[in-house]
Amino acid sequence: MGEDEVAEPWIAVEPIARVATGGGSGLSVGQSPDPPTFRESQFDIILRRQRTRPPDGGGLKHTLRSSSRFLNLSSDFEFAGWGSFSNLKLTSEDHSIGEDRLQRIRRAKLLGQLTGTGLPGNAVLGSVFYALPAVVAVCGVYSPISLFMATLTPFLWRPIMNELASALPISGAPYSYILNVSRKSLALLGAALLLLDFASTSVVSASTASSYLAGEVVLPFPTFVGAGMVLIVFALVSLTGLKESARIAFVVLTFHVATMTALGVASSVHWAQTGNAQLKRNWIDGQAPSPTAVARQLFNGFCLGMLGLTGIECTPSYIGRMKSGSFPLVLRNLHLPAILLNTLMITFVLATVPLETILGGANVLSLLAEASAGPWLRKWIVVDAAVVLCGGVLTGILSACELFQQLSNDRIVPQLFLKVLPLSGSPYISVLTFTVLNLMLYASAGASLSIVSKMFSLVWLTVMGLFPLALLLLRFNRGRIPRAKNTPLSVIVLALALTPVVFAGNIAIDPSTAGYFAAYLIGVLLVFVATQNQVTLLRGVYWVYDQYPVLHRWAVSETWGKALVRIMAKLKRQPVCILVKTDEVNHLLHMLLYVRENEETSCVKIVHFIDEENGIPSELEANAKILDEAFPEITVDLIVVLGTFSPANVVALAHCLKIPPSLMFMSCPGPSFPHPVAEFGTRIISL
Repeated sequence: MGEDEVAEPWIAVEPIARVATGGGSGLSVGQSPDPPTFRESQFDIILRRQRTRPPDGGGLKHTLRSSSRFLNLSSDFEFAGWGSFSNLKLTSEDHSIGEDRLQRIRRAKLLGQLTGTGLPGNAVLGSVFYALPAVVAVCGVYSPISLFMATLTPFLWRPIMNELASALPISGAPYSYILNVSRKSLALLGAALLLLDFASTSVVSASTASSYLAGEVVLPFPTFVGAGMVLIVFALVSLTGLKESARIAFVVLTFHVATMTALGVASSVHWAQTGNAQLKRNWIDGQAPSPTAVARQLFNGFCLGMLGLTGIECTPSYIGRMKSGSFPLVLRNLHLPAILLNTLMITFVLATVPLETILGGANVLSLLAEASAGPWLRKWIVVDAAVVLCGGVLTGILSACELFQQLSNDRIVPQLFLKVLPLSGSPYISVLTFTVLNLMLYASAGASLSIVSKMFSLVWLTVMGLFPLALLLLRFNRGRIPRAKNTPLSVIVLALALTPVVFAGNIAIDPSTAGYFAAYLIGVLLVFVATQNQVTLLRGVYWVYDQYPVLHRWAVSETWGKALVRIMAKLKRQPVCILVKTDEVNHLLHMLLYVRENEETSCVKIVHFIDEENGIPSELEANAKILDEAFPEITVDLIVVLGTFSPANVVALAHCLKIPPSLMFMSCPGPSFPHPVAEFGTRIISL
């Protein structure tokens, strides 16, 4: 057979000529100047060399007939296999599982504004115990002004967080937000920052609780040992299966608010009785030498004053369990008390306690309590600090376990993190991993609460900076998605611009904290990138092994190489699902490119739901075959499911295909979309 004959399968076979039917000026067969339409071509052009596929489904695509980049692997390793077309009817078992999951999601929305406030409220309002000493250390007598300005900044973030929550009412923010509006690599950065935020919360809470106890009683061990014991004890508690309860959290928050109210009333009465003598003395002793120094201290206090708001970034993590309309009220309930608590408490401290005592690192709130009402209130404050701060440790552990579960479902960390203890149901791998991270973080900082607190402020600021970034990406990449409010663009830009300014201010206060922040962020991020790109790393390892032919002569080495190939093949066969409504090839191509760039898989299932009234889009099958032809390294299967596109049917399909909903991708819903996005559990990957 000659060269010309080989190329013949590429040419359309007997295209159907067009015949005009109107106007009396018809064109005879073969005389039409226009090319045939898609429908008229009867797939002859689209199918091309697919007609030459072996009947048994084997064979390689033409583009893979060249040699592989590996010396000892054939092109079969690169070829994922031909795709298929099938019709699927979900079973009654699939439908039952889908309905059950949907009902569980709806029943889980039990948190109102009060119980929803209790979950993150202990972290936000409990931060007063470690925020005040950090701010006074750099700002002195100007601390009330700096703290007041710092606690006003959530007025910028609240509308941003409200709009994001109304568009994507799903847990795990800001990681889940970025995952749905941008590339997975950027979402990995958000996940790394969140994990560091949870770790910093636990470490700072444990260290502060140990410091408060050491300031009141003589401990038989150093303070850092006490902090480590708190971390280990609450890790063991979490292994028993204890789950965070909104009602218990609200009771603890109520106790803390009552304690702070009692302290505020006692301090006000004491201030009224003693007058402003101590406040004037502190003001004179703490005066800065120049206006420039005053401005510098105010700015430093403003930067570290953000510690008084830590915990507010955790609020969207619980939005999946909140009733409709509760989220804005929860943010309000957290923000307004934080303004009063931080500003008033530091003012009471300066009006009651000598400045040298405050700067000496003592438990300033317990000193304020004893000076205002006596030893009984001081003991009450210490108990309150221990309860609230230890609750913060447990909150950090449980939040980290939730994050690990989401990362495992998204195949970023191994499925090992989903394993639980048989009796308690606790994810022990997640708990132990997070506890080790906490201890490493605390030990590498020299067991210094000051360093960890300052690094905590950097982590928190970066996490908060992800919210305006996510909203900008949502508006640009997913602008069709319905949402309740539109935040002015100027507010988004201002919040985004404020983040690096305050970040730089914290670094200027103590440059060493930037090193700790960068080291841990890079370390955690590298781990996530490695686990996300397992196949790529294994391919690199095999390529190095393949460059030394002598290794293939050893039986042990050859066995190891074959095992490596089997592992890569197994990882590549993990399927993902693309849910499509249209048959437009550009839309299908865009979604498939997203999968190739963000997921390590060679198996993609394109799924289209149809009902009895609507048939299959005319070009869907042909375009799926085009994509199957265009991506030799990916098997593109087309599945047509009888049924409507609804949350229950999508979950039923996930059960049938054994693909988690988090690995089922869809395009952005429009304003007329009838179902809540959160009920699907899928990922939005295109406009």
